Amino acid sequence: MDVFEAIKNRCSVRSYKNKEIEEEKLNKILEAGRLAPSAKNKQNWKFIIVKNQKIKDKLTKASSDQKFISEAPVIIVACGTNTDYTMACGQKSYNIDVSIAVSFMMLECFEQGLGSCWLGRFNEKEYHDILNIPEEACVVATLVVGYGKENPNKTSRKSIEEIISYDKYQ
Repeated sequence: MDVFEAIKNRCSVRSYKNKEIEEEKLNKILEAGRLAPSAKNKQNWKFIIVKNQKIKDKLTKASSDQKFISEAPVIIVACGTNTDYTMACGQKSYNIDVSIAVSFMMLECFEQGLGSCWLGRFNEKEYHDILNIPEEACVVATLVVGYGKENPNKTSRKSIEEIISYDKYQ
């Protein structure tokens, strides 16, 4: 598939079929995350793959009870492992690096005919307790993955003129 087509056509899926994801497809998704670029190629990330229903139910409760989370066959919890490294621009690298990796995984989900939804609404302390995440790691995102029940409506996007300026911020 053309990358631009995937970018243009993917959307957040919040309703999933009760259908397992083939291991080959899941492995390609994880490989897409593994291959993502990172600051100084440090690859300071850890991806926790959750398939166990009891754990998914606990994560759902720790994510404002968004019911679609527990109905998806796979939840990927994306963590930054070295949260101390700051890039020369002043930004902590783990947030950016993990976000790039999750973005790559979302595009591969689309390529594999799967739906996904990036979650940013979760209680990080509860996630740490549920998944035994060490204190020094930070949860950046949760990626819910599965076969969508339906194609959700596309959300509107700002026009290119609203988001682009040349040579200075306008």
